[in-house]
Amino acid sequence: MAVRAAVLPAIGSPLEITGIELPEPGPGQVRLRLAAAGVCHSDLSLANGTMRVPVPAVLGHEGAGTVLSVGEGVTHVAPGDAVVLNWAPSCGRCHACSLGEVWLCANALNGAAEVYARTTDGTPLHPGLNVAAFAEETVVTASCVLPLPDGVPLTEAALLGCAVLTGYGAVHHSARVRAGESVAVFGVGGVGLATLQAARIAGATTIVAVDVSPQKEELARAAGATEYVIASENTPREIRALTGGQGADVAVECVGRAATIRAAWESTRRGGRTTVVGIGGKDQQVTFNALELFHWGRTLSGCVYGNCDPAEDLPVLAGHVRAGRLDLGALVTDRIALDGIPAAFDNMTAGKGGRALVVF
Repeated sequence: MAVRAAVLPAIGSPLEITGIELPEPGPGQVRLRLAAAGVCHSDLSLANGTMRVPVPAVLGHEGAGTVLSVGEGVTHVAPGDAVVLNWAPSCGRCHACSLGEVWLCANALNGAAEVYARTTDGTPLHPGLNVAAFAEETVVTASCVLPLPDGVPLTEAALLGCAVLTGYGAVHHSARVRAGESVAVFGVGGVGLATLQAARIAGATTIVAVDVSPQKEELARAAGATEYVIASENTPREIRALTGGQGADVAVECVGRAATIRAAWESTRRGGRTTVVGIGGKDQQVTFNALELFHWGRTLSGCVYGNCDPAEDLPVLAGHVRAGRLDLGALVTDRIALDGIPAAFDNMTAGKGGRALVVF
């Protein structure tokens, strides 16, 4: 029986809501029914060609659901279990994995090149980032599912698969924010809101949220921002004024644009840390002169998947959810049905951002 999915027929083409045929899980595979999937800007980046993906494909990489059946050899989950999808499972064998840097695994996205399903007319389909969460059901490699810890609502748990791991990891693993430090977060979308909550959990005192939209101030302050700045050419100066004239100890860029990366860098104090989470295109060129690199002594680093190990970090995040320190519902700006994904993409293209949650 066909299940409905959002199919990307070609790069740059609109998503099509249509029926697809899924096989039963083979050895080492799991079939699950999705409870929810987050609409992440990375999905838009795949659809418009900023990031490469084999097509036609079913996108969606941030999801949670219930196991329907498992293939031979799968023992860590069973039918009826609630699970979170892990779109970048580490292989444990490559150089990065041998160094413990599982978020940089060289083989993490190999599954995206495989054919995992077909349209009802027989056209082969790829899973956009391994897991194809923009569908009522999916079939994935067993390493792509993690048991959901108790006490976390299944629908909202979808956000743990990308936005929350990324924002939490940017603060705790990449920038390593310490209690009492100041943090500036550029971009108040889903990842930005998760980053603000993570900064509060880390004990940051001054937490500055930066965005182009005045309408996001309430969301930002609810997530932990103590200050709100409307993005402009004066943003670095405003952040210095809010941090005793020094600049923020840590700046986290969640947009992926050259201008905001540069602004985040300039907003960071001398000797501070700037972490770039946003995924920008090749046309986004960021420039620095040699003297300022020496003089400011800042650390500029990229951050992939929050520099997280999902298997280790998911239980930690669940603990924060159960303790009331992490509010997953506060990251969602819109709850939509599967048919609403194309409109959610249009909103992101128009710069409205936010985090839509597809509820099946």
